[in-house]
Amino acid sequence: MISRELLRHLVIQQKIQIEKGGDYIERSILHNVLDAFGDNRVLVLTGIRRCGKSTLLKQIMQKKSRFCYVNFEDERLLTFHAEDFEVLNEVLLEAYGAPEIYFFDEIQNIDRFETFVRRLQDNGKKVVITGSNASLLSREFGSRLTGRYKLFEVYPFSFAEFLRFMKIHVRKDSPYVPEEKVNLMTAFAAYSENGGMPEYLTNRDSDYIKTLYDNIIYRDIIARYSIRRQRLVRELVGMLASAISLPFTYNSLKKSLGLKNAITVKEYITYLSGAYLFFELPRFDFSVKKQLNSPRKVYIIDTAFGVLGGFSLSPNTGRLLENIVFIELRRRGEEIYYYSGDRECDFVIKRGRKISRAVQVCHELNDENVDREIGGLSEAMEDFGLKEGLILTGSQEDLRKTGDATIIIKPVWKWLLEETAT
Repeated sequence: MISRELLRHLVIQQKIQIEKGGDYIERSILHNVLDAFGDNRVLVLTGIRRCGKSTLLKQIMQKKSRFCYVNFEDERLLTFHAEDFEVLNEVLLEAYGAPEIYFFDEIQNIDRFETFVRRLQDNGKKVVITGSNASLLSREFGSRLTGRYKLFEVYPFSFAEFLRFMKIHVRKDSPYVPEEKVNLMTAFAAYSENGGMPEYLTNRDSDYIKTLYDNIIYRDIIARYSIRRQRLVRELVGMLASAISLPFTYNSLKKSLGLKNAITVKEYITYLSGAYLFFELPRFDFSVKKQLNSPRKVYIIDTAFGVLGGFSLSPNTGRLLENIVFIELRRRGEEIYYYSGDRECDFVIKRGRKISRAVQVCHELNDENVDREIGGLSEAMEDFGLKEGLILTGSQEDLRKTGDATIIIKPVWKWLLEETAT
């Protein structure tokens, strides 16, 4: 067991750090999380390492009182076990008085943490936790707290948050004022290249991204799942990062990696998705079986990992814009697929039981690709009975009619600043 004195020392130190406060960029998700304090459910903030979950916790604390806080990533808690929770709770009561809200940062690393969280919840306490592994948190809470928790996915900065970070004020009519429009386009070029990882944007050290990438691969994948074939994982990550927005199958990756079966590939990609490094995009089909057997596409959490991580995803390409749009759609909570018929459409959005929107993304509409881009979008619109479609570009803006349907063409940066989802 860990000593009471060590726990007391650690809790007080962390309390002092929290009380210092700080000047934080307010996250757009903050108000959604605060609105969820009205009931007894555990709030779970999950997302890739270093995307701002801990800072979001601090922003929540600034709005609340009668709380306590523990960061379990402190190396002094490496020997902390489930039986230490009772002593920890006593120390928290001593340090904070009678807290009504418990904030736990990266508690997922502690075995059987969900049992302690359940006990606090049963005693009428509000519990907010963060974690960097979606599958682990879901599995643990699924068994102990079914229906008694609410999950929020935290992403790197959106473009709107990036602008706040850069201290660029955006008014409703900013996109229509020439000087302000140029500033927004310049800022978007920087956002496309540098991504939205908060700490990287602060220090602009490319080694930071590479180190973070290595930590995610090792700590969240290799070490967590006791994988012996480390080289294989790294080769798979390289393949995925070099194939952003391109279709793949588990069998094709199996052959490229020289494996005997595709199950290992599927497992590793599941681990990478659970760590929020990559996301798979399925092809839409009304037949679930056909959907499962169709090629999938892959996207990366932040363009900084592609642009700065030594992969082929480079600035100012349609694939980079497509990745940014995909992440934004996920941030907005959309259920996303790609469409593939005679032609292809990058994204179709399902709401309820039907497809409600079709979105095509390209860097530039020109003579070489206009038939392909508009044709793929129009085919998806026709198949799903949509009267309006959207093409997101680097800078072009237009409105086109095809029969009784309308195609809106607008820059990605302008769409990103719209408050309502697609």
